[in-house]
Amino acid sequence: MSHSHKHSTLTEVNKAFFWAISINIIFVIIEFVSGFIFNSVGLISDAGHNLGDITSLALSVFALKISHLRPNKTYTYGYKKTTVLISLFNAIILLVTVGFILTESIHKLTEPKFVKGLSVVIVAAIGVIVNGFTAWLFVKHKKQDLNVKSAYLHMAADTLVSIGVVLSGIVIMFTDWFIIDAIIGIVIALVILYSTWNLLIESIKLSLDAVPTSVNREEIEKILLNIAGVKDIHHIHIWALSTNEVALTSHIVVDNYDNIEKIKHKIKHELAHHGIEHATLEFEINSMDCEENHC
Repeated sequence: MSHSHKHSTLTEVNKAFFWAISINIIFVIIEFVSGFIFNSVGLISDAGHNLGDITSLALSVFALKISHLRPNKTYTYGYKKTTVLISLFNAIILLVTVGFILTESIHKLTEPKFVKGLSVVIVAAIGVIVNGFTAWLFVKHKKQDLNVKSAYLHMAADTLVSIGVVLSGIVIMFTDWFIIDAIIGIVIALVILYSTWNLLIESIKLSLDAVPTSVNREEIEKILLNIAGVKDIHHIHIWALSTNEVALTSHIVVDNYDNIEKIKHKIKHELAHHGIEHATLEFEINSMDCEENHC
């Protein structure tokens, strides 16, 4: 990925976060006020949940910003890893949200409450539009960065919640079947849990310096071994510097040192083509003691 393309992508992502935060702040205010006017605990609770999402979006922006600070004597890689930590934190927030929705839904199952169907439907329908549009802002880049993916999941989850509120409101309007609100809430919580689980596992793996899912280690090894002049590789390590940057270190075994620069250039070019732009390579000649180097 070229530097100009990275800069363009970062600009698009920053704009998406700006619009997402701005629109959701306005909607939270509308939802809080509507909740008090229509005496709807559901709307007030959802507004509080959306406020938590705004916090998550703000944290993601903070992580993306701080990850571009220059390295220093203490943090020699800079602050890139903050993007991984924030994505893990956001995954945990989503799980807490699931717990909150389940708790509220189970409580409503045992004690169904009167809901003003039409009023709730109107406000929730606005929520569908707002959250749906916000989720759409992140669709394009959700596979490129875990923080963008977590932002997308947050807003997609909110869209599902709002759709659920609309459906339950319509049913209540025509049937007065108040328990439908709790049933839809449980279904939505399970859907959010399913979609969040992969984000949580991937965030934990990256926090522990596992090989990112975007990189196939076996494929990387085959590519390196197929480069002219490379006889063997060992001590290969691949990990995430951030949610969108991957690093690699490896020992490269060659016959001699005559074409080291040419081989190094070819290796780094191939690695960059496969999303690994930070490579540290140590070269060894074929006659070196393999047992000593754990080939």
